[in-house]
Amino acid sequence: MKHTRLAFIGAGNMTRSLIGGLIADGWDPGSIAVADPDTNQLSAITTRFQVHTDTDNGRVAADSEVVVLAIKPQIMRSVALDLAATVQKQQPLVISVAAGIRTGDMQRWLGGTCPLVRCMPNTPALVQSGATAMFATPAVSSKQKDVAENILRAVGLALWVDDEDLMDAVTALSGSGPAYFFLVIEALQTAGQQLGLPAKTAKLLAMQTAFGAAKMALESSDEAAVLRQRVTSPGGTTEKALEVLKNGKLGALFNEALTAARDRSRELARQFGAD
Repeated sequence: MKHTRLAFIGAGNMTRSLIGGLIADGWDPGSIAVADPDTNQLSAITTRFQVHTDTDNGRVAADSEVVVLAIKPQIMRSVALDLAATVQKQQPLVISVAAGIRTGDMQRWLGGTCPLVRCMPNTPALVQSGATAMFATPAVSSKQKDVAENILRAVGLALWVDDEDLMDAVTALSGSGPAYFFLVIEALQTAGQQLGLPAKTAKLLAMQTAFGAAKMALESSDEAAVLRQRVTSPGGTTEKALEVLKNGKLGALFNEALTAARDRSRELARQFGAD
């Protein structure tokens, strides 16, 4: 599997992150190729990795078993249309990491049925700590699903969803999720400063507390609610703080926020998919 011929269309941050994770995991860099019209982006790739590069998407895709479309949603249609003849002839596994592009639209642009996996990664993939949900079309074999999972696991957690409609909920939760946690860290830091802590101290305490809580949750088999209860002593300081958050309807607010993000994801998918 780690000698599978792999082509990346687009040489941005996500491609660099995936290549770094794959090579660290033992993938043969000689089997990896990257295409991008921007020679500066390609230079940034070759400075770090001994992979093949080209400014022509078609040449790179024509010699590959897997094609990863790591490009902005706004240009996906034009790129896919240009690759359609090659994809229909070669029938590679196509993996899209472009947010909001539905598989039906992708297949239409690619000229018809092909093995296609749609992914929704998030920005912590850039530090190999991402969370990626994946949806496979019926043409994707079990072996190809394993390949796709191995590629995305190189930058963190990777899991499958069986219903493509759930990708909008994934976008709302994990796709946009890092911003929610950054906002919480920012709020904790600001509140700490208002209580008299120096800015640097408040920042470090807020960030390390967020990291530690996430690490505890990941390494525990218990639900987050159980972990919360364990650190909440009756009549103590944590209980008092949580009362304020609950009275402020934090849960309802998050539900409203994620619903708004999901609805926007659906709206953007319709816009991107329009001819």
